[in-house]
Amino acid sequence: MQAIATWLLARPHNAVFALVVTLLLPPAPQLISGAVLVLLVLGQGTRFAVIEACVAAAVLAMMSLLLERSLASVIVLTAGTWVPVGLLAISLVAMRSLTLTLQVSVIAAVAAMLFFKIAVPDAAAFWQPYLDEMVRIVRENGMQLDTAMLTAEIMTISAVLVFWLLFTGALLLGYGLYRRLPIETVDYGRFRDLNFGRVIALSLALASVLAFALDATWLQNVAFIVFVMFTMQGLAIVHWLHSEGMLPKIAVVSMYVLLPLLQVLLVMVLALIGYTDAWFGFRRRFKKA
Repeated sequence: MQAIATWLLARPHNAVFALVVTLLLPPAPQLISGAVLVLLVLGQGTRFAVIEACVAAAVLAMMSLLLERSLASVIVLTAGTWVPVGLLAISLVAMRSLTLTLQVSVIAAVAAMLFFKIAVPDAAAFWQPYLDEMVRIVRENGMQLDTAMLTAEIMTISAVLVFWLLFTGALLLGYGLYRRLPIETVDYGRFRDLNFGRVIALSLALASVLAFALDATWLQNVAFIVFVMFTMQGLAIVHWLHSEGMLPKIAVVSMYVLLPLLQVLLVMVLALIGYTDAWFGFRRRFKKA
């Protein structure tokens, strides 16, 4: 990891090459390419990172024209990946706190969902082309997809959570690469100390109560999204347990392996652990004890 991070920052064309290649890698280009951009912002500064990203975007545009691919799709993928991840990296530098940056990302994700609800009055029509494409891909692989359960609300919630996880995951991965550089780096905090805090926890509780009292679907969606985001704090606690010697490394690795297999169950358990910790501060109490 240290060698990779050092190579990326050694020369500008290394960074441009990495940005171009990683954005073309399936299945989650936003994660790897975003992590490279975060490393560039933290290691070289915002100005150089923006210049390298613009050069990489121009290369991608030229490749799409030469290969007769859709230029619009390349622009959407490029901007949709590097702009939000770049803003997260810039926010990390400005706030000098990983925890505060991730707290702001939760608020930004909820605001994005509410903006989508206002800007797109007919969400079902908006998601229908994506559903059709999903059905086509699934059928080409000899499987069937029940689209009856994929309502517009579920698609919206899923999109918000998936992109939030990809972008914040890219931030964490890029920050991890930055901290491994063989030079003096800035300490913006440790992931294992992440705590979304009682303000966000209280906001979740209030949104849940109001959603039940007013029978407001949009508030239910907000509450659900914020609760699932506490999975990140649950993961931080797992890493903290490992750092304290209370959890072996194989257990941490196994958890990440099982996460795609036991998605709903494991996510709910981690979210519940993270949400409870936000109220009671288990790690702080343990250190005091």
